[in-house]
Amino acid sequence: MQDEQDLTALAEDIREGRDTIVVPPELLEDRPPATPTAMTLQAEIRAMRVGERLKLALKGNRDVRTLLMRDANRLVQRFVLQNPRISDEEIVALAKNRNIDHEVLEDICRKKEWVANYQVRLSLATNPKTPLTIALRFVPTLLPRDLRALAKSKNVPSAVCGMAKRLVIERGG
Repeated sequence: MQDEQDLTALAEDIREGRDTIVVPPELLEDRPPATPTAMTLQAEIRAMRVGERLKLALKGNRDVRTLLMRDANRLVQRFVLQNPRISDEEIVALAKNRNIDHEVLEDICRKKEWVANYQVRLSLATNPKTPLTIALRFVPTLLPRDLRALAKSKNVPSAVCGMAKRLVIERGG
């Protein structure tokens, strides 16, 4: 419990710029694609302490954000979502990810700008890790072709599948 409070306080210090943590500046700048440093970057991030990873999550480039989304620490994953440079494509990829924590999916749902994107709603409705209440909220917003696919899907909870079937029938599909 104390560790969680310490991490929360550290996260707040990072946001406010009061921290003393130094991270390599090249990990903060966006690079052109196809830079062959993925393995060294992964090793470098793995060697960092939690505070350094939190700072990178808030300020890092796209490659760093992609690697940190797979971090074992949930707080690091949630901080990636707070990075101001995170793109809609990254949010869609996260919403589709079936190995992501349900808390991260809930965080995505709380941001109206992201939920306004159809691909995000579709990904959340079809992801089996999405909490049932959230998935059911997005099913009625889907297009008929996606509803038909969802109604036939074996990879979603039966309640989501059932709602999709009802909507297909109601809408005359």
